[in-house]
Amino acid sequence: MIELDNVSVSFGDKRVLDKLSIKIVPGKTTVIIGRSGSGKSVLLKLMMGLQKPDSGRVILFGHDLAKVTQLELLELRKRMGMLFQNYALFDALPVEENVGFTLLENSDMGRRDIMTLSHELIRILHLQGSERVLPSELSGGMRKRVSLARSLIANPEVVLFDEPTTGLDPIMIAQVDEMIALAKTQYQITSAIISHDMASTKRLADVVAFLHDGKIIFEGTYDEFIDSQLPPLRAFVDGAQTSRLSRGDDVAESAAAAPITDTPVVELVGVHKRFGDKHVLRGIDLPIYPRRVTVLIGSSGSGKSVIIKHVMGLFKPSAGEIRVFGKDIVPMNDLELNEVRSRFGLLFQHAALLDWLTVAGNVAFPLEERGGNLTRAEIKARVEDILEKLHITDIRNRMPGEISEGQKKRVGLARAIVMRPEIMIYDEPTTGQDPLRTRDIDNMIQETQEQFDITSIVISHDMASTFRIAHMIALLNHGEIAAYGTPAQIRASPNQHVQNFIHAGSVEGH
Repeated sequence: MIELDNVSVSFGDKRVLDKLSIKIVPGKTTVIIGRSGSGKSVLLKLMMGLQKPDSGRVILFGHDLAKVTQLELLELRKRMGMLFQNYALFDALPVEENVGFTLLENSDMGRRDIMTLSHELIRILHLQGSERVLPSELSGGMRKRVSLARSLIANPEVVLFDEPTTGLDPIMIAQVDEMIALAKTQYQITSAIISHDMASTKRLADVVAFLHDGKIIFEGTYDEFIDSQLPPLRAFVDGAQTSRLSRGDDVAESAAAAPITDTPVVELVGVHKRFGDKHVLRGIDLPIYPRRVTVLIGSSGSGKSVIIKHVMGLFKPSAGEIRVFGKDIVPMNDLELNEVRSRFGLLFQHAALLDWLTVAGNVAFPLEERGGNLTRAEIKARVEDILEKLHITDIRNRMPGEISEGQKKRVGLARAIVMRPEIMIYDEPTTGQDPLRTRDIDNMIQETQEQFDITSIVISHDMASTFRIAHMIALLNHGEIAAYGTPAQIRASPNQHVQNFIHAGSVEGH
């Protein structure tokens, strides 16, 4: 279906792909894995004809893309589906039209038939009730499912998936994997999947291809991949075995097990939140203790981000109190709230970098804007220290458009930490990261919390990452706290939803 023959791609003096060759075989699911920033997304752009190689051939359905016209390329692309990493939905269209968009634009099928198909996919992906809702009103996980439905609706011959489960909770990852497997069975779809998730790879891959230093250095079955002794593969597999497994045996829980006598630095008391007739938070009681890492974990749409927006004073509760630094912030005016917010640091889910500044410039930006009396030399020294700790010194002079999604996440993290806030909020900090980088970021969160004596609140989908870094865990389900306590207490919870959530992401045996 697709063949890359000896292709090379460089950006400036950085060679991303180096004489790489790979074939996507009909009827098979090929999962391409590798470190963040290794060039996996560039690989997909080549397969789609969205990027031309500097050398080598890209062959799609038997056609050399260097020899086809733009019109012929468009016709070839219509035989493919694509799920983008960041959804790429149309903000002004409701869910049902986003899902049906490909057929509405490129087929003679009647609108009613297209909407019937669209609604069926919406049902299969558990999105009922959102047919007329706009993407901006959906959680990240729900937007991912809409994007997946759109990529499948035209019954394509090949579907390319760029991190289809990034940002989803373990239960939803298993459901999306099930959907991809179902599409393969029902429609004989050929798939190429970019992934970091070893549980997904095990469930889906007929062929695993490992990308390293611009080349595919391994192709084989999942079991062959796990058993390979190639050093880059061993490092990746060993990292994965401790990044998504549910046991958390390597977690030192002594600090978490010690009784907490501190007064909470943040506390939600009986918090309810309604949006119209939608009851999003249902009586949340949640203490956040100082100088500890508290992780909020739960399914997409369970209320984690809504809680954070209340803590930041961006939402007012329908009922209840929100105490921050000992004061109820609910009645505060904007000036008072801004004073409270200045003591917070925030890492956004999608980095939110400033396109016109270099990596070093992005990290320095908050210090220059509100760093007080710091000299230029002090700012530079602090920036260099953070860049080094996050292993991104080598990209310090690059622009955001020149670095990978994983690298952008690390730059966003550096920019947040550089201000040394009293409370640091991390919104899905490890989303889209490979297993080794996930461990690096987990370590960085712990080091930051310890070195700067701060309080950390982390929103997460990754249970094992949560077990590794958390002193306290609040597991949310449909706007309520299903379980709250130390990692050991969460693991021992009798709640069936909690147990399902813990075990959905584990890779048994491996």
